[in-house]
Amino acid sequence: MTAAAKPRTEILISGFGGQGVIRMGQILGLAAIKQGHRVTMLKSHGTETRGGYVRAQLVISPDYVDSPVVENADVFVAFSAPAYKKFFDHCRGKILYDPEMVEDVRAEGPERHVAVPATQLAKERFNNVLFANMIMLGALTRLSGLDYEAMKKAMLEVIPRFHEQNLAALDVGYTLPALIPA
Repeated sequence: MTAAAKPRTEILISGFGGQGVIRMGQILGLAAIKQGHRVTMLKSHGTETRGGYVRAQLVISPDYVDSPVVENADVFVAFSAPAYKKFFDHCRGKILYDPEMVEDVRAEGPERHVAVPATQLAKERFNNVLFANMIMLGALTRLSGLDYEAMKKAMLEVIPRFHEQNLAALDVGYTLPALIPA
């Protein structure tokens, strides 16, 4: 992971319950741990099982994590418009968002915004929106320079079923043409 290049990497993921936000954080964290990094993950969610607010914040460091709180995210993944609005100012780096879920993006910092049509691709390729989080994780892995093989292995450990579809979804996100520099 690129976390070794700097003392601390902060990742913030937010959306609605049922979108796989926490699961995505668990996979990211496990992949980093297996590469020898120290990781903390804080999660918060509303009392609703599905449809309520959810957030996962990870801090990854090669040596130690001084605070588990994401203060200024290097990467922010927005799975909903309310999440985007709430956490935009807490991000100094890239902002990955699903244009089907976040339609109104700020004009400032257009080079920081990366539209990942995860929901649309999940519907088209898998006929199931539940694979959108793995498509987004694939895109995040690519854009952040994270270890793709480590991410695949961690995903297989964290997700209990549908391994073939989840691996395919991760690959869809990782190989999106829009993410490949010209």
